[in-house]
Amino acid sequence: MTSSGSALRSRGFVAYLVNQLCATFASSIVTVAVGWQIYAMTGDPLDLGLANLVEFLPALALVLVTGSVADRFDRRFVVFICVAGEAALILGLLTLTAADVPSVWPIFLVLAGFGVCRAFWAPAERALLPNLVPPEALGRAIALSSSTWQMSSIVGPALGGLLYGIAPEAAYGVAAAMLIGSALAVIAIPRQPARPAMAATNWTSLLAGFRFIWGEKVVFGSISLDLVAVFLGGAVALLPVYASDILDVGPVGLGLLRASPGIGAVVTALALARYPINRGAGVIMLLCVATFGLATAIFGLSVTPWLSIAALATAGAADMISVYIRGTLIQLRTPDALRGRVNAVDMTFIGASNELGGFRAGVAAAWLGAVAAVTIGGIGSMAAAGLWAALFPDLRKVRRLVD
Repeated sequence: MTSSGSALRSRGFVAYLVNQLCATFASSIVTVAVGWQIYAMTGDPLDLGLANLVEFLPALALVLVTGSVADRFDRRFVVFICVAGEAALILGLLTLTAADVPSVWPIFLVLAGFGVCRAFWAPAERALLPNLVPPEALGRAIALSSSTWQMSSIVGPALGGLLYGIAPEAAYGVAAAMLIGSALAVIAIPRQPARPAMAATNWTSLLAGFRFIWGEKVVFGSISLDLVAVFLGGAVALLPVYASDILDVGPVGLGLLRASPGIGAVVTALALARYPINRGAGVIMLLCVATFGLATAIFGLSVTPWLSIAALATAGAADMISVYIRGTLIQLRTPDALRGRVNAVDMTFIGASNELGGFRAGVAAAWLGAVAAVTIGGIGSMAAAGLWAALFPDLRKVRRLVD
């Protein structure tokens, strides 16, 4: 199967996409709705930061457990339990909202539970994918999966805001319904091939994902490069500053700025699904990370709205190619028995780079100003690409992804 539609001819992969689409849409809706609700209750932006933190911390705290669970048990069952648990938690938010609870702490507790479910869902869900399509179609499958996630991240927040404007209960009700749809899609995924029984749970088995990543230099190089590049080059946290004080485009312009990286990523992902990368993958990945940094630096210096939007779209497109190559390398080079633990580590690194990158940008902006913080970060991402090319020659030498 080599045509662009080969992945979509797999019933299991189509069900996987539906599960992913519904789950990420629901998560985007809840993120926007909860943010509006918490800020309306307290008026304190610190509470918005705490809301993000309580959702992220479970993935960090449970990284050794979540991957092991994905490798030890039926991954379909793990994903099903997680989305069903998220649906129940959202119904809890619906109940708290209807009861007009005056304190935000019950909401934080629900968000912590939501973070636990997502922490177990992510590695199990990602580890399912390689067994649903043949190896030669995996690149296209990853591109389609990434475009689905990106479209959800673009449309989901807008839908969440619209529904919350109608009524908070409407937002939470639609999110719960989508998660029920996600659970039904998981049931439609075919049973996976039996994996060799894991050894008894101990520190050796729990740390197996870390050991594999450290020993597989191509995988370690690709994951660590993404961590450093996004940590240094992330500019999303400072977009409100640019929209308000530098570009003077207001809230509508802020929406365009936020959507630009996702639009660039979606267009690129759809192109990759049709025309996968078959040669020079390692060099292309390094060049794309450098391009991401360059586009970020251009955005940092720009005072023209159209140039800023174009730079962000270019950064999103370059990042999408890097994500595509890294995801394919990790999935194909990782034995199926370890995919849950390796993906758990990878997802934690991604979350850390995004969250800590936003924190870095905020601190640097407070010290140096927003323009210097973004521009220096972009230059740092370019430098990281050059440094990693020297430190990881095996990554630079990767040619064909399937090989």
